[in-house]
Amino acid sequence: MVRPSKALDRVLVLEMVRVTEAAAIAASKLVGRGDEKAADAAAVEAMRAAFNTLEFDGTVVIGEGERDEAPMLYIGEKVGAAIGTGPKIDIALDPLEGTTITAKAGPNALAVLAIAEEGGLLNAPDVYMDKLAIGPGYEQGIVGLDKSPTENVRALAAAKGVEPNEIIACVLDRPRHDKMIAELRALGCGVVLIPDGDVAGVIAVTNPDTTIDIYMGSGGAPEGVLAAAALKCVGGQFQGRLLFRNDAERSRAAKWGVTDLDRIYSLDDLVKGDAIFAATGVTDGSLLEGVKRRAGGCMTTESVVMRASSRTVRWVKGEHRKA
Repeated sequence: MVRPSKALDRVLVLEMVRVTEAAAIAASKLVGRGDEKAADAAAVEAMRAAFNTLEFDGTVVIGEGERDEAPMLYIGEKVGAAIGTGPKIDIALDPLEGTTITAKAGPNALAVLAIAEEGGLLNAPDVYMDKLAIGPGYEQGIVGLDKSPTENVRALAAAKGVEPNEIIACVLDRPRHDKMIAELRALGCGVVLIPDGDVAGVIAVTNPDTTIDIYMGSGGAPEGVLAAAALKCVGGQFQGRLLFRNDAERSRAAKWGVTDLDRIYSLDDLVKGDAIFAATGVTDGSLLEGVKRRAGGCMTTESVVMRASSRTVRWVKGEHRKA
């Protein structure tokens, strides 16, 4: 049972939807235009402006990069209209999760964020993370990063009461996953390959309509914390292990207080206590519809917002009309 955080006032649940809606609408104007940087910049500017209307003292703990490398929404940046006086909130965000997807008008681009009270989110360095996720309804510990893909699939199949060849896995389509994909297919598993957007891929395990049972493979560590926040809200399971390719990445981890480079992080390590997760679709996907433009300048959005302490999941349809 997750105790409600006094810092996360109930009103913030819908306020977070307004923030992701603003970012999604801004990015949607550049869908299919082939300009990743412009789409990302539009989403960042809109999200930052929306944050700065809210009565809290927010700190970006997972953002667009470190201060010297990211002009907006960098790690450590303060946002909110009550800095120094309002409730202290940690923020993980990706104003446009799927910049390449957006530029090419592909599926599953999202505007995503998670918030927790101060100290509630892991300050994950911008490195890769090995990830493993399943949805709610299973005993803790049936899968783990210390097991092989085959062992995890067989354990999950047994818990679900099916054969391993009935399990569907979601994996980022990258050459580094070729061996794992071959191992899964040798078991007869279905493998859903996604080009980008592994936050949406991880969250898919929480929604039976996607038919995805398990997420495996490596992707960005910041995205791992965002996805873990969503799973914390619905009772799923997630494990992550940071991956380091060189000394520069190991030094970056040390800067953020990471000393055990081989540690396997549980859901509660990544997201401590209460949390709110929100996402709005930029393009159509398995989780959410994208932004749609209607006659007369009306736009529609679809969002999802979740809270860990109440285990509520709200699906929000929005209509945005010109004033």
